[in-house]
Amino acid sequence: MARMVHGIMELIDQEHEGVRWVIMGDDDSIFFLENLVDVLGKYDHNKYYYFGGQSEYILSNFWYSFNQGFGGAGIIMSFPLAKALAQDMESCLRRYPHLRSADLITMTCIVDLGGSFIPLKGLHQIDLHGDISGFLSSHPKEPLISLHHFDAVSPIFPSMDRIQSTKHLMKAAKFDNSRILQQIICHHRLSNWTFSVSWGYSVHIYEKIMPRSHLIKPIETFDTWSGRPQNPPFYMFNTRSHVKDSCETPHIFYLKSIGGAQNKNEIMATYSRSVVRKLQGCPIDGNHSANYVNKIQVYSPRKKRAEMGRCECCDIIHTTGSNKAQVKLRECFTNEKIA
Repeated sequence: MARMVHGIMELIDQEHEGVRWVIMGDDDSIFFLENLVDVLGKYDHNKYYYFGGQSEYILSNFWYSFNQGFGGAGIIMSFPLAKALAQDMESCLRRYPHLRSADLITMTCIVDLGGSFIPLKGLHQIDLHGDISGFLSSHPKEPLISLHHFDAVSPIFPSMDRIQSTKHLMKAAKFDNSRILQQIICHHRLSNWTFSVSWGYSVHIYEKIMPRSHLIKPIETFDTWSGRPQNPPFYMFNTRSHVKDSCETPHIFYLKSIGGAQNKNEIMATYSRSVVRKLQGCPIDGNHSANYVNKIQVYSPRKKRAEMGRCECCDIIHTTGSNKAQVKLRECFTNEKIA
């Protein structure tokens, strides 16, 4: 572990000109560079900054520290901080010979230099197992910066292996880094349907009107990282139970293709149904089954979003009985409620 920490010293010794930030990740970490550059551009690189991603699994943070970045998600330091850390590294390793985790050593040494950990919600350690589609379909309203541990989870797209799935997601990211995995929610009132779009990944249709406050909680399709504790909490975020309820279980569509639309200022992404839901329609009065819908086209502006202060909204175009629905993204109106 100390050898990994020494890598910071070796990097600083190379004396690269114009370096503003030092970023460390694992060899199986995926970074979304445009988003990374945009996020870091909001901070003064001349000051001490230490960013990172926490583990999704609450016990991993307890075992190591709630105040450290996990290296798989990515650890980011401003260059002045990295330089100070490199100069103090030998002394710090002597102060803490009992520490065996490179991430914990890095955090401890930075704290002794006066720095503090700032978590970024777009950095993902993915300390999860199994099907993480529920997690990816309710991404926080922050730019996606990294994904880790793809070798420990199921392929994120049906009928694809892990490598194919990763390339498929990155194809969408090439069209628009700023929107990748961003959750956009809107309603088709005539059918009492709720659409939840995870841009570039999936679309969910629920057969009742659901508020955004409920849908931002991921469906717990995944398992804990290291055994399941007897009692919750298990994760660093709230979840929804993965239940077989016709009003709570969504119809799920995954990204099939993405490209330019007829309108040159738009991107069109097509999502196709993964499997038939095999549930009766939601029995609430006025609801209509969405079983016959098998394709959803999502239109988004080609121009990337410059600010994440508020989520986007959308409109649904659908004719009853048609197997296709269209979703058009737009900025939310003043005081518009997503509920």
